[in-house]
Parts: sequence; C-alpha cells; structure tokens
Amino acid sequence: MTALEDLWYGNIRPVEKFVEDNVEYKNLLRLVSKNRETLENELTPKQLELFEKYNTSVNEMNSISETAAFKYGFTLAIALLTQ
Repeated sequence: MTALEDLWYGNIRPVEKFVEDNVEYKNLLRLVSKNRETLENELTPKQLELFEKYNTSVNEMNSISETAAFKYGFTLAIALLTQ
C-alpha cells in the first residue's frame, strides 16, 4: 500500500502523531476535560443544552479549520517538493 492509500484509509493519522508527543496539548486536554465535567455538574438542564449546542458549533468550526489547514499544508508540501 502506498503512503497516499494509507492516508486515505486512515492508517496514517497526522493529528494523532501531533498529539501523542505534545505535552502542552495533553495538559490542555486534561484542563478542558476537568472544566467540562465541572460545568456539566453545575449547569441547569437548559444551560447544559445550550452548552452542548455551543460545543457542537465549536467542534464543527474546528473541524473545518483543521481540514483547511491540512489541505493547505499538503498543497504547500507538494509545491515545495516540485520546485
């Protein structure tokens, strides 16, 4: 299988490589998790529903920007390799 096929089939996951060695990211992830748990325990049901809608929107926005950054990085790498 080629690297491009591995990427297509999900055998290569660039984001996982980034996070597995990134201590700062892991610390922030723990903090986010802790704060989310606190909020979920403290919010009223109506507030929790609004919080979930907010999280869904933020996650969708992040997904779009991460996809665009990946596409740009891949395009830039190809351009640099073909110069």
